[in-house]
Amino acid sequence: MSQMTSRRSFFENSGRLGAGAVAAAVAAASASTAESQPQATAQGTSKKKLKIVMRSGWGTDDPTRGSFVFAHALALADAGHDVQIFLTGEATYLMRKATVDAVKPIGWPPLSEMMEKTVAKRIPVFS
Repeated sequence: MSQMTSRRSFFENSGRLGAGAVAAAVAAASASTAESQPQATAQGTSKKKLKIVMRSGWGTDDPTRGSFVFAHALALADAGHDVQIFLTGEATYLMRKATVDAVKPIGWPPLSEMMEKTVAKRIPVFS
């Protein structure tokens, strides 16, 4: 019977510890969310500048997905964030000029246009 009592008390205590851990995680998340929100100043609201590394493995096998990383990096750079692009696997072929000229994503500008803008905005691309 003492073994049953110890198991029962173990599960009861672990349940309380789990609830406490969840409560602590929620409190920490709400505090970090409050810190990441724009702070009001005398001049207006100030935005927090983020450092973002975007990784893509899609390349010429799916031109639309392959160009997403460049479209999203341009949008984030326009929003004022520091962006870096890291290409892996099949996406490394997108570093060739001939390949970039051939990639035409569906519903997006050609990759050659996005690549020109990427270079103009000085967004680092690692391969």
